[in-house]
Amino acid sequence: MGAVPSLPDRVIQTIERHRMFTGGQQAGVAVSGGADSVCLLHLLVELASRWTLRLTVLHLDHGLRGEESCQDAEFVAGMAAALGLPCEIHRASLAAREGNLEQAARDARLEFFREAMAARGLERLALGHTRSDQAETVLFRFLRGAGTAGLAAIRPVTSEGFVRPLRDLGREEVRQFLRDRGIAWREDSTNASLGFARNRIRARLMPQLREEWNPAIEETLVHTADWALAEESWWEAEIGRLAAGCLVEREDGILLRAAALRDLPLAAARRMVRHAIERAKGSLLGVDFSHTAAVLELASRPRGSGSFRAAGFAVCRSLDWLRFVNPARQAPCPRPYRLAATGPGILPLPGTGISISLELFENAETSAPPAGGYNKETVGLDGGCLVGPLELRNWQPGDVYQPAGSSRPKKLKALFHEARIPVWDRSGWPVLTDGGAIVWTRRFGPAAGVAARSGARVILSVREIRNRDESRARL
Repeated sequence: MGAVPSLPDRVIQTIERHRMFTGGQQAGVAVSGGADSVCLLHLLVELASRWTLRLTVLHLDHGLRGEESCQDAEFVAGMAAALGLPCEIHRASLAAREGNLEQAARDARLEFFREAMAARGLERLALGHTRSDQAETVLFRFLRGAGTAGLAAIRPVTSEGFVRPLRDLGREEVRQFLRDRGIAWREDSTNASLGFARNRIRARLMPQLREEWNPAIEETLVHTADWALAEESWWEAEIGRLAAGCLVEREDGILLRAAALRDLPLAAARRMVRHAIERAKGSLLGVDFSHTAAVLELASRPRGSGSFRAAGFAVCRSLDWLRFVNPARQAPCPRPYRLAATGPGILPLPGTGISISLELFENAETSAPPAGGYNKETVGLDGGCLVGPLELRNWQPGDVYQPAGSSRPKKLKALFHEARIPVWDRSGWPVLTDGGAIVWTRRFGPAAGVAARSGARVILSVREIRNRDESRARL
């Protein structure tokens, strides 16, 4: 049998297997002062030349333990100075943050790390999570009802550049490494508090499971995470491929075709829903099985209506579409507007991201037609049939007009339904009136009595323009 790899060699293998670093990168090291982060820092200092890493120490003082927290910060700053490394100490207040203390502390750390990475140009941030942390996280998430994505737990590399070189080491191995080298670390007194769920798992549940059920429970849970991570990596690529055919990302929300969702296998449909929620909300925090089931039920309804709100997101069904939004980020609906169209020109429509261009043309053989001819976004009205005054306004319930080519007048609401236009796209929908009567509306065109004919002497061209600075994709 070959020699057992040393602890630094095992860390090298982990880094290279997951491609955590490339040559010459600027890398931050998150150091709390505890054993895991201290071990991480010393190992990376020892191995930095292998990837020509330029290291910076980052420490966040949550201020939760008074003088003890200050001493942790001083300890980290002193260690960084002894190793000849730049160090940034940041202090945060958790008093104004929502949620439980554990989550508030986690959010504060992530904010600090992201800001420090951007400010210092750090391409990677190394975190001191170990195999023991991975096992406890899997168990914690399982007990809270997580699916496969949650059981993948702590990922070796994230899209933000967070890396975890100690993920294949156990907590006791880390401490023994420090003892063998005579390296000091700080003990966080809150780690002994059973008021935190993770501490109860670490101090009570894991030892009980190890003693009464499975002596290798840590390895079993870690293998579960690795299995789940491989499956989720495949699913992420597959959902990306499927989303191209049924999901539309817009500034005003994420749209998902209800019929396409119904046609997917249940496993894919659940993941598609979670994907849409994550895109709209920005995370999956607080999203559980019941939320996914509620969206699938909404998509399964024979009639296209209904809505519900949950933690940080809302879903609305209209006709063939589901729309996912984050209420905190959602732009307000366009306000009602009325604009006098007193002459040719361009009229921006408030809150809609579009403008309406009105141009007059003499219908002579020598005159040029409107640019681009006539299409869904450019139509011609017979100027001789218009009596005025002309006004652009948003549609209103009860609006009726007879589109050119139709045998009878129709309610605009009925036209919306026939064209499968969801309710959220109707707000701010423009109509042009002549003396109060509708003579044109977006998509459905000119009214039957005023549509430009070959004998018209003057033609009013009506053209829709998407504003460059606030254009929004439309179905």
